[in-house]
Amino acid sequence: MYFILGGEIKPPITYSCAYSPIIIQRDRLSLDSRSAPPSSKYFSVQCSPRVQYRITPPPPESGTLPTTLNGNTMLLITMDTASEVENDCKLSVMYYGEKTEVLGKAVVHLTAVEISLDVDADRDGQVERNNPNKGSWMWGPNGHGAILLVNCDSEHTYGKRRDSESAEVTRVSDLKDMSPMVLRTSGPAKLPAGYKLTMHISQGDAESVRVFRTRSTAENLFYKSFVKDYPLVLGSEDLSKEVPYLGGNAEMKFYVEGLRFPDKDFEGLISISLSLLEPSSQGFPETPIFTDRVVFRVAPWIMTPNTLNPVEVFICSTSDNYQFLKGMKRLVENNGYKLKVCHEYMNRGDRWMQDFPYDVLLGPDFGYVTRTAYNEEVSSLDSFGNLEVSPPVIVNGTIYPLGRIIIGVAFPTATKGRNMTKVVQDFLWAQKVQEPIALFSDWLLVGHVDEFMTFVPAPDKKGFRLLLASPDAGYKLFRGLQKDGHGQAKMFDEKEEITVDEILSDDKLRAENNYVQSCIDWNRDVLKRELGLDDDDIIDLPILFHVMENRAVAYYPDMVNMIVLGKNLGIPKPFGPKVDGRCALEAEMTSLMEGLGLSCTYIDDFASYHKLLGEVHCGSNVRREPFSFKWWNLEM
Repeated sequence: MYFILGGEIKPPITYSCAYSPIIIQRDRLSLDSRSAPPSSKYFSVQCSPRVQYRITPPPPESGTLPTTLNGNTMLLITMDTASEVENDCKLSVMYYGEKTEVLGKAVVHLTAVEISLDVDADRDGQVERNNPNKGSWMWGPNGHGAILLVNCDSEHTYGKRRDSESAEVTRVSDLKDMSPMVLRTSGPAKLPAGYKLTMHISQGDAESVRVFRTRSTAENLFYKSFVKDYPLVLGSEDLSKEVPYLGGNAEMKFYVEGLRFPDKDFEGLISISLSLLEPSSQGFPETPIFTDRVVFRVAPWIMTPNTLNPVEVFICSTSDNYQFLKGMKRLVENNGYKLKVCHEYMNRGDRWMQDFPYDVLLGPDFGYVTRTAYNEEVSSLDSFGNLEVSPPVIVNGTIYPLGRIIIGVAFPTATKGRNMTKVVQDFLWAQKVQEPIALFSDWLLVGHVDEFMTFVPAPDKKGFRLLLASPDAGYKLFRGLQKDGHGQAKMFDEKEEITVDEILSDDKLRAENNYVQSCIDWNRDVLKRELGLDDDDIIDLPILFHVMENRAVAYYPDMVNMIVLGKNLGIPKPFGPKVDGRCALEAEMTSLMEGLGLSCTYIDDFASYHKLLGEVHCGSNVRREPFSFKWWNLEM
């Protein structure tokens, strides 16, 4: 946009009055008593070729000159090109009395400056010039608005901390985690005396964003002292700061850094403004006469489902998990994926990789986010085996191309019960793009949804199957074994062995599993409704539970608590009853998964995980390829 900077207005020749420099922003010049000599009734206008003007209200088309001067007559002035030097254009107004008697003349010397604060508002990777939609944000494939990442990774190898915790730029790679913003100006070598450019943000946005700038337009990222050459412009301590006007046709590049994800108190939208200030009377601050504004939306925190391709697998090494480690290494390496083992000095004895040792894994393009529950009681439901996400689904015509987050909470009618803390739930709902579903998981001792459900890929149009733990399927399997004469087949090892007949005759165990089945059936109905599933989309796995401390745990290694690596599944070895030398539970699981083209590898986690109330999924984590679908194309 062009801004017209006015030099001195010379007073009418018969009228003595002092005038300050003015700025006209494609704006108006009053022709009333503030600038016209007394008794003025008519006026005429002359201007330089690059200056255009319009009179309002429009004079009658009588073709007569001069024009009648009314009490509200205004000149609307524009210039279509920037000035090369200060005061290179002018506009004059001649005032007349009766019978075209000349009463005076006013002259305005004009300087036009083009100023545009630009971002990638059309999301094509280029910062276009003065996009008309740069000051707003709209979802959808036909939407617009710039995007900002949260800079929560670390570019450092030693003394690591999240880049967002440091208010400086020290590496080239850190700039790649920020969004570009360009100030484009065109005009004379310098602004008229007293005028300046100021960039500013609101106090509400200050904790969510920082802005850095380059010191010069000749940018060489490989030979700069970064802290010196990328000074901080805006942040929590600096809501407003003057930025240089470079003169001529110039561009100044800025880097915008996101500091926090959307949350209950932060929708995710950030505004950055650039104002042109003009000097006031001596002793008074400058005042803005024009503001250009851009808007960013912070990219949400997005979970990746089991149907996306794996890139890297993470597991912990402890003093007692050798068998688990061996099985996991074989599974991962045989299928060509990367494996990261966090050794005991890294994990401090914590084997539960779902709650990974983030200080060790923190690095380039690998960050994390935390939420602290200051006034809430934290329970095991806040661990992240209790946080899952579905594959993409369509529910009653509503498309969820990024799937839906799944968490476990207390039963809706419970007067007392454990819940995932509100601060975490608020964070999940605030991301918007994977609308959460709350299941009932407090019936479990640990309380995680991954103890009774998971998703695996499928080769059909649906693209996946929901696997649910099912005591009913377990009892059906065991009754079939008994009927076929295998009632004396034994589970577990010699120390804990138990026969099929003994399991089926245990009335207390049967009652406990009837209760568990009713809890899972509740969740089954919720999942069918919220994910748009039919019974054909669900596979029941034969898994029994027993009750400890009034809550349920898996009776044998919980096969649903698996790791999914493409078409290869790493499943807890269930140590079920052997029939003809083969575990009957493994045989059933393998048969169910082979129908989907999936391969099963059984991993011994009995002593090192199952007995500690976790399984393979709890002891591993997977980094997956991102969605090909762009989250900003969601229809909201």
